Amino acid sequence: MENHRTSLLKVKPTIHWQLIFDKYDVDSDGRISLPELKNMLKSESYAKDIPNHTVRQIMRKADRDANGYLDFPEFLKMIEQEEEGGVMKNALNRYVKATVVPRKRFTADEFDGSGDYEDEYTCNPPAVLMILISFLVVIAFLWDVIEEGETSVKGPAASLFIFNPYKRYEAWRYLTYMFVHVGVFHLVVNLFVQILLGVPLEMVHGWWRVLLVYLAGVVAGSLGTSISDPGVYLAGASGGVYAIIAAHLATICLNWAEMEFALLQLIVFLALTVVDVGTAVYTRYVKGEHNQIGYAAHLGGALAGLLVGINVLRNLQVRPWEKKLWWASIVIYTTLMLAAIIWNVAVPSYFPPSH
Repeated sequence: MENHRTSLLKVKPTIHWQLIFDKYDVDSDGRISLPELKNMLKSESYAKDIPNHTVRQIMRKADRDANGYLDFPEFLKMIEQEEEGGVMKNALNRYVKATVVPRKRFTADEFDGSGDYEDEYTCNPPAVLMILISFLVVIAFLWDVIEEGETSVKGPAASLFIFNPYKRYEAWRYLTYMFVHVGVFHLVVNLFVQILLGVPLEMVHGWWRVLLVYLAGVVAGSLGTSISDPGVYLAGASGGVYAIIAAHLATICLNWAEMEFALLQLIVFLALTVVDVGTAVYTRYVKGEHNQIGYAAHLGGALAGLLVGINVLRNLQVRPWEKKLWWASIVIYTTLMLAAIIWNVAVPSYFPPSH
């Protein structure tokens, strides 16, 4: 009895999809040409037979024998694969839609030219960039803890990677300080924010765009610190984390009319930034506790994330004023970065002596 019931459960969906397939197979020859399928899917009379994300998968992958036609076995195979996407993919899609996905889907004709916008995350390729960076950060942290027996800037990873103002000639330190964290709380907060915010950005905009934003924030953080606080050591991924936060702000501002909860997200991100930077400034300059928190790295990373994010992140609808903003952000970012680099190279007397 149980086996019979299981068989019925399998047969009924197949019959359902056979009926859908027959509806599209207008000449009843058992196959549908892909151009015909594409035209029919755009027709209102065929709307909502197949979920949008499944339609895109069918058009992209279903013609497995490359003969230009879609037959029922190919159609059914694609449907089954999509239904097997599982709870995890659905949860990821809901999370992304709540953060960086707009209210409506844009077609290739409406989009800005950087590719068709996906309102469903397909897990291909997987969003692992921020997770990989976080893993490397944890490895560096554990290396120091194992060697020193405690969190310390004297560990092997910290000694090699930290931004040391007395070793500015070791140029890699302007970037690698992102792997050094002093204290578990410092580490956990940075990892939490960069995964929570970086992963949805990567899922929508692609790993290489997010990587550019993140690294731009890290380098801007160290350059900004070297000029505003020339004697300060710098550790942590806050420059990159703040770049990710600011990149969200850039996405919200550029796609304000299309975004879900745009105002709420803007308020939350601005509040986080103001509270964190304000606390660091108050602690150092008002209370007089010289803990040398690198707030300049936070501000530098945020500024870089905003300027670079405007340039590299996907813009759902390009308006005339946004093109001017795009050029302005390029000029401002390039000017600031060149000025900081030239200052570091050309004015050695401003900085602590190298040793």
